[in-house]
Order: sequence, then C-alpha cells, then structure tokens
Amino acid sequence: MQTAMHVALAGQMVLQRKLDTIAHNVANANTPGFRAQEVTFASIMAQTGDKQTAFAAAGGDYTSLRSGGLLKTDNPLDVGVLGDAWLAVKTPNGTAYTKDGRMQMLDSGELRSMTGLPVLDVSGSALTLDPAGGAPRISRDGMVTQNGNQIGAIGLFQLNQQAKLTAAGTSGFTTDTPATPVLDFVKNGVSQGFIETSNVNPVMEMARLVSVQRTFESVSAALSGSDNALRDAIHSLGPSA
Repeated sequence: MQTAMHVALAGQMVLQRKLDTIAHNVANANTPGFRAQEVTFASIMAQTGDKQTAFAAAGGDYTSLRSGGLLKTDNPLDVGVLGDAWLAVKTPNGTAYTKDGRMQMLDSGELRSMTGLPVLDVSGSALTLDPAGGAPRISRDGMVTQNGNQIGAIGLFQLNQQAKLTAAGTSGFTTDTPATPVLDFVKNGVSQGFIETSNVNPVMEMARLVSVQRTFESVSAALSGSDNALRDAIHSLGPSA
C-alpha cells in the first residue's frame, strides 16, 4: 500500500512539471522566435518483494528546434530567420542566439534587438548602420546595404545539435559549445520584412494540457483512495480503546 502511494506521488510530480512546461509554451505561443520547451521522462524500477514497480521520473528539459512560420510585417528592420540559422546578440552574460528577428536602429546607427541588445555580425562585433542612409536592404545571406553601399552583414550562425541550450531571455539561448557561421545560404538565411513566429502549436498544446490535467486528477484520486484505505486499515487493526 505504501508503494502505491509512492508511485502515485512520483506520477504527480512528473505531471506537475509537464503542466508547468505546457503552460509556459501556451503563454508564449505568440512570442516571435520562441522555441517550445519539452520534458523527457524515464521509468525507475523498484524491487518490492517478488514484484517490480515502475516509478515515473522526470528526465531533462530540452528545446524543440523545429522552425516556426513566417509572418509578413513589411518592416525593413525585421528579418525572418530561415532554416537552422540563428541571429547573435550581445548580453551582459555573453553572446546569445535567437530566432527573434525584430530589430531597431538607434540614432547612432547601432542595430539593436527589440530588447535593446546589440545585434552582432559574423565576427561577433556590434553592427552599426548609417543613420542617414535610409532604409536598409538585407539580402538572404544577411548582407546589409544602404544607398547601394555595403554596410556590413548580420551574423548568421548554426548551433551544435548536441549543445546544451540555456534560456537567455524569452527567445534567446546561450550554448556550451561554440556556434559556427552559416555557410549554406540555400537552406538557411533571412527574409527581410518578415519575422519568424513561435514554433508552438497552440491547438496541440491545449489538447495536451487537458490530457495531462485529467491524468493528474486521476492520479490524485488514486492517491486519496490509497490514503483512505491506509487510514481504514490502521483504524480496523489498531488496539481497541
């Protein structure tokens, strides 16, 4: 009976973590460049006499790197990031990589993200435009021109698929292995006047949320029933007053 309670409690902890993850994804379904978070699960086998009992155990978090859709904005400082490419921005804790291609130009000409972080070129330097040069033209490979003159290039990078990604802001990540410059601009690049949307599927996430909530309620009911059975057993087998 105690084993049943432990199994139910382990299941509740796993489901709670799953609920938190799904809720976070749903809350950011409209955040440009957001990448859905997922949780892996494992099963721990415990020996209980002649029988084995499976305990649910939460594994590690991971980030879904599938691409989001493209939304047309017609803003010349917006770029939709294509394929496996990532933009680089400078944060107080180092370089972060993001799919959020919304940018702004300061009066000084410095190109910044919408959160105020410097946008970097391929060498890792902050990119500065000509504040009097008019609206820039940005090609697929990130090259920026104003009035027909090349000003610089937005840095486009690829992340190691085995790298550990750590969230840096809403849509950015730092990585434990160096990113590499994009060389293939057939499958990768940017599209000016677009932004890449979140890769969260709201309908699927809501369906998962309902399913996990129902499972959580079922486990809670089982845990409550096991607790009541234990109380009844103690009451029945205990010494009489």
